[in-house]
Amino acid sequence: MTLEKAREIQTWTYDEPYSLYSFTGDQEELLELMNGSYFYVIDDKRNLIGYFCYGESGQVPAGHQVDAYEENFIDIGLGLHPNQTGKGTGLAFLKVGLAYAIEKYGFSDLRLTVASFNRRAIKVYERAGFTFEKSFAKGSTNFNIMIKRNRNSTHL
Repeated sequence: MTLEKAREIQTWTYDEPYSLYSFTGDQEELLELMNGSYFYVIDDKRNLIGYFCYGESGQVPAGHQVDAYEENFIDIGLGLHPNQTGKGTGLAFLKVGLAYAIEKYGFSDLRLTVASFNRRAIKVYERAGFTFEKSFAKGSTNFNIMIKRNRNSTHL
Protein backbone atom coordinates (compact mmCIF):
# COMPACT_ATOMS: atom_id res chain seq x y z
CA MET A 1 0.00 0.00 0.00
CA THR A 2 1.20 3.48 -0.78
CA LEU A 3 0.13 6.65 0.95
CA GLU A 4 -1.38 7.90 -2.30
CA LYS A 5 -3.50 4.74 -2.78
CA ALA A 6 -4.51 4.66 0.89
CA ARG A 7 -5.78 8.24 0.67
CA GLU A 8 -7.69 7.39 -2.49
CA ILE A 9 -9.30 4.38 -0.77
CA GLN A 10 -10.31 6.66 2.11
CA THR A 11 -12.57 8.59 -0.28
CA TRP A 12 -14.67 5.53 -1.10
CA THR A 13 -18.31 5.61 -0.01
CA TYR A 14 -20.86 2.90 -0.64
CA ASP A 15 -24.61 3.23 -1.13
CA GLU A 16 -27.02 1.67 1.36
CA PRO A 17 -27.16 -0.95 2.63
CA TYR A 18 -23.39 -1.21 2.11
CA SER A 19 -22.48 2.10 3.79
CA LEU A 20 -21.00 0.04 6.64
CA TYR A 21 -18.01 -0.44 4.33
CA SER A 22 -17.52 3.29 3.62
CA PHE A 23 -14.41 5.07 4.77
CA THR A 24 -14.32 8.12 7.04
CA GLY A 25 -11.01 9.64 5.99
CA ASP A 26 -9.68 9.91 9.57
CA GLN A 27 -6.07 9.48 10.65
CA GLU A 28 -6.65 6.20 12.51
CA GLU A 29 -8.09 4.67 9.35
CA LEU A 30 -5.10 5.89 7.33
CA LEU A 31 -2.70 4.31 9.84
CA GLU A 32 -4.61 1.02 9.52
CA LEU A 33 -4.36 1.11 5.72
CA MET A 34 -0.61 1.76 6.01
CA ASN A 35 0.13 -0.92 8.66
CA GLY A 36 1.80 -3.30 6.18
CA SER A 37 -1.03 -5.80 5.85
CA TYR A 38 -2.95 -3.95 3.09
CA PHE A 39 -2.28 -4.34 -0.64
CA TYR A 40 -3.93 -2.39 -3.42
CA VAL A 41 -5.08 -3.86 -6.73
CA ILE A 42 -5.00 -2.00 -10.04
CA ASP A 43 -6.44 -2.97 -13.39
CA ASP A 44 -4.58 -3.07 -16.69
CA LYS A 45 -5.21 0.67 -17.13
CA ARG A 46 -3.56 1.34 -13.74
CA ASN A 47 -6.87 2.28 -12.11
CA LEU A 48 -7.29 1.39 -8.44
CA ILE A 49 -10.03 -1.23 -8.27
CA GLY A 50 -9.69 -2.63 -4.77
CA TYR A 51 -7.57 -3.80 -1.88
CA PHE A 52 -6.88 -6.85 0.24
CA CYS A 53 -5.64 -7.14 3.80
CA TYR A 54 -4.43 -10.17 5.70
CA GLY A 55 -4.11 -11.27 9.29
CA GLU A 56 -5.68 -9.30 12.12
CA SER A 57 -6.59 -6.46 9.73
CA GLY A 58 -9.01 -8.89 8.05
CA GLN A 59 -10.90 -9.42 11.29
CA VAL A 60 -13.78 -7.44 12.83
CA PRO A 61 -12.52 -6.38 16.29
CA ALA A 62 -15.84 -7.20 17.98
CA GLY A 63 -15.33 -10.85 17.03
CA HIS A 64 -12.52 -11.15 19.57
CA GLN A 65 -14.98 -10.53 22.40
CA VAL A 66 -16.80 -13.75 21.48
CA ASP A 67 -13.71 -15.81 20.52
CA ALA A 68 -14.74 -15.80 16.86
CA TYR A 69 -11.11 -15.97 15.75
CA GLU A 70 -9.76 -18.64 18.09
CA GLU A 71 -8.81 -21.14 15.36
CA ASN A 72 -5.62 -20.68 13.36
CA PHE A 73 -6.60 -19.40 9.90
CA ILE A 74 -5.26 -16.81 7.50
CA ASP A 75 -7.79 -13.98 7.67
CA ILE A 76 -8.58 -12.07 4.50
CA GLY A 77 -10.28 -8.70 4.24
CA LEU A 78 -11.10 -7.02 0.97
CA GLY A 79 -12.78 -4.07 -0.61
CA LEU A 80 -13.82 -3.52 -4.20
CA HIS A 81 -14.05 0.06 -5.47
CA PRO A 82 -17.68 1.24 -5.15
CA ASN A 83 -18.01 1.72 -8.91
CA GLN A 84 -16.88 -1.90 -9.46
CA THR A 85 -19.44 -3.58 -7.18
CA GLY A 86 -22.43 -5.45 -8.53
CA LYS A 87 -20.89 -5.94 -11.98
CA GLY A 88 -20.04 -9.63 -11.78
CA THR A 89 -16.32 -9.14 -11.23
CA GLY A 90 -16.24 -10.13 -7.56
CA LEU A 91 -15.16 -13.74 -8.01
CA ALA A 92 -12.25 -12.88 -10.31
CA PHE A 93 -11.20 -10.13 -7.89
CA LEU A 94 -11.41 -12.49 -4.89
CA LYS A 95 -9.31 -15.10 -6.69
CA VAL A 96 -6.50 -12.54 -7.06
CA GLY A 97 -6.43 -12.05 -3.28
CA LEU A 98 -6.68 -15.77 -2.58
CA ALA A 99 -3.80 -16.51 -4.95
CA TYR A 100 -1.69 -13.90 -3.18
CA ALA A 101 -2.57 -15.36 0.23
CA ILE A 102 -1.59 -18.83 -0.92
CA GLU A 103 1.66 -17.54 -2.41
CA LYS A 104 2.52 -15.56 0.72
CA TYR A 105 1.28 -17.96 3.43
CA GLY A 106 1.16 -21.35 1.68
CA PHE A 107 -1.86 -23.61 1.43
CA SER A 108 -3.40 -22.69 4.75
CA ASP A 109 -6.96 -22.56 5.93
CA LEU A 110 -8.52 -19.23 4.98
CA ARG A 111 -11.16 -17.20 6.82
CA LEU A 112 -13.12 -14.07 6.07
CA THR A 113 -15.76 -12.07 7.89
CA VAL A 114 -18.73 -10.51 6.12
CA ALA A 115 -21.84 -8.64 7.25
CA SER A 116 -24.67 -11.17 7.08
CA PHE A 117 -26.88 -8.77 5.07
CA ASN A 118 -24.28 -8.69 2.29
CA ARG A 119 -25.80 -11.52 0.26
CA ARG A 120 -24.01 -10.31 -2.88
CA ALA A 121 -20.58 -10.89 -1.30
CA ILE A 122 -21.62 -14.10 0.45
CA LYS A 123 -22.66 -15.59 -2.90
CA VAL A 124 -19.21 -14.77 -4.32
CA TYR A 125 -17.46 -16.29 -1.30
CA GLU A 126 -19.54 -19.46 -1.57
CA ARG A 127 -18.67 -19.75 -5.27
CA ALA A 128 -15.00 -19.52 -4.27
CA GLY A 129 -15.42 -22.45 -1.88
CA PHE A 130 -15.99 -20.69 1.44
CA THR A 131 -18.58 -22.12 3.82
CA PHE A 132 -20.40 -20.61 6.78
CA GLU A 133 -18.70 -21.38 10.09
CA LYS A 134 -20.34 -19.16 12.73
CA SER A 135 -21.72 -15.69 13.34
CA PHE A 136 -21.53 -12.90 15.90
CA ALA A 137 -23.10 -9.48 16.38
CA LYS A 138 -21.66 -6.01 16.73
CA GLY A 139 -24.49 -3.71 17.71
CA SER A 140 -27.34 -4.27 15.28
CA THR A 141 -25.10 -5.84 12.61
CA ASN A 142 -24.56 -9.58 12.40
CA PHE A 143 -21.36 -10.90 10.88
CA ASN A 144 -20.73 -14.29 9.31
CA ILE A 145 -17.39 -16.01 9.52
CA MET A 146 -16.73 -18.12 6.46
CA ILE A 147 -13.86 -20.56 5.99
CA LYS A 148 -12.09 -22.33 3.17
CA ARG A 149 -9.96 -25.29 4.16
CA ASN A 150 -6.99 -25.83 1.85
CA ARG A 151 -5.00 -28.58 3.55
CA ASN A 152 -5.68 -31.12 0.84
CA SER A 153 -5.98 -28.75 -2.10
CA THR A 154 -3.48 -27.44 -4.61
CA HIS A 155 -5.83 -25.12 -6.48
CA LEU A 156 -8.38 -22.39 -5.81
